[in-house]
Amino acid sequence: MASSTSKAFAQGLIEFINASPTPFHAVDTAKKTLLKAGFSEIKERDAWAGKVTSGGKYFLTRNGSSIIAFAVGKLWKPGNPMSIVGAHTDSCALRLKPVSKRTTEGNTFMQVGVESYGGGLWHTWFDRDLSMAGRAMVRQKDGNIVSKLVKIDKPILRVPTLAIHLDRQEKFEFNKEGQLFPILGLVAAELNKGAPTAAGDKMEVENTEEKAEKPFAPLTAITERHHPAVVQLISDATDAQPEDVLDFEMILYDTQPGTLGGLNEEFIFSARLDNLGMTYCSIEALISSLEASDALDKEPGIRIIACFDHEEIGSTTAQGADSNLLPAVVRRLSVLSGDKDYDFASVSSTASNSSAADHLFSPTTTYYEESLIKSFLISADMAHSVHPNYPGKYESHHRPEMNKGTVIKINANARYATNSPGIVLVQECAKEAGVPLQLFVVRNDSSCGSTIGPMLSAQMGMRTLDLGNAQLSMHSIRETGGAYDVEHAIKLFSTFFQRYSDLEPTIFV
Repeated sequence: MASSTSKAFAQGLIEFINASPTPFHAVDTAKKTLLKAGFSEIKERDAWAGKVTSGGKYFLTRNGSSIIAFAVGKLWKPGNPMSIVGAHTDSCALRLKPVSKRTTEGNTFMQVGVESYGGGLWHTWFDRDLSMAGRAMVRQKDGNIVSKLVKIDKPILRVPTLAIHLDRQEKFEFNKEGQLFPILGLVAAELNKGAPTAAGDKMEVENTEEKAEKPFAPLTAITERHHPAVVQLISDATDAQPEDVLDFEMILYDTQPGTLGGLNEEFIFSARLDNLGMTYCSIEALISSLEASDALDKEPGIRIIACFDHEEIGSTTAQGADSNLLPAVVRRLSVLSGDKDYDFASVSSTASNSSAADHLFSPTTTYYEESLIKSFLISADMAHSVHPNYPGKYESHHRPEMNKGTVIKINANARYATNSPGIVLVQECAKEAGVPLQLFVVRNDSSCGSTIGPMLSAQMGMRTLDLGNAQLSMHSIRETGGAYDVEHAIKLFSTFFQRYSDLEPTIFV
């Protein structure tokens, strides 16, 4: 049975996941946690001079779905090292299409059209009690348009399977475009409420003159693109009128909450363990590493967590790991000096007073590169546990188990960024933290997934290692992880933050 401490860590993760059905909610939950821990929010669009100082704790977001938080050591100097843990906030899911309204032949059922996001195990989405969450763009009374979070806390959708009597197929197969549409309700029931829907929801105008009086709209009305009942749910959730909801991004989620499971509560049964498991552990570890009142007094580095959106679809977006988000933040921090950050514009403005060579080799122009080469990134993404029913799918000497420690992921073809110096570094941290580690490689005849690790290490030239906690049913609507491993990862990451500045000069190539 898990210790009370391990159980508390696991329960904390479950609460985080239950509150975070979308990347937008995950970032919002993270913000609340960081604010409670004494972090201050800053903006990318603002100058940081005078706002970001040594000894301070800060966070910023991009698109409301990616977040970076950091703490600056009191002994920080420009060009010093940074210890970074990177994770991602998104998970495979079904998302409402821009025009989601669907009706069945004969106008019996109201349905919604969905897109598949990422490489999900879509058969697991059938016969689950689904709802939707996300964000809506809402026009306020003052005319400003703001983003508001939406979470419908009740089951309203379901993707029904076909009865076995009607199709005795040996393998469960379906078409993602035509047979993955959830049912929302019955047309007749909605009509009986007096609301215009499916059979009569075209908002028909009485005559041509009335139609001509309508203001020009570049797009079809949102109540024509989506069932008015859906728009009403979203407007209610945002305390707005339906006509003030201009657009939204809705993600379907399973309403069954995560829970501890197993005979001795040694498992976590939950959605979105991949990768909110590592997002949660990175946040808690950063906060834990700063609990002592003097935690930053002798710290010459900067401790950072970076949790990105869109990893499941390749990360090539403005808020993904393959964007300029982390490089831009690291560049700004690398020149932080005293109570202000260095203004690169001043270099060009004073260049006329010095030779080109003097300007080229000015120390201030290389602080970013100096910081990168001294820094280290842990790419934290959930790993595969050995499956008891499919032992042949795993390399015989690399079979990670749940609750046996965080898994270091290695691949000869660089699908992971791990190498020996990184393994040694993380091993030193694990030894001090008193937590076990495991090693994993895929079989030579199997394909291998990838993470944000290789792309960030290539883009930034930073030493990187890939790891994650072991789990089963990755990319399912319902996944299984180890309850003890949450504590393992948090202790490992926290020790990494606390010890990296001392270890960095002793382990190098």
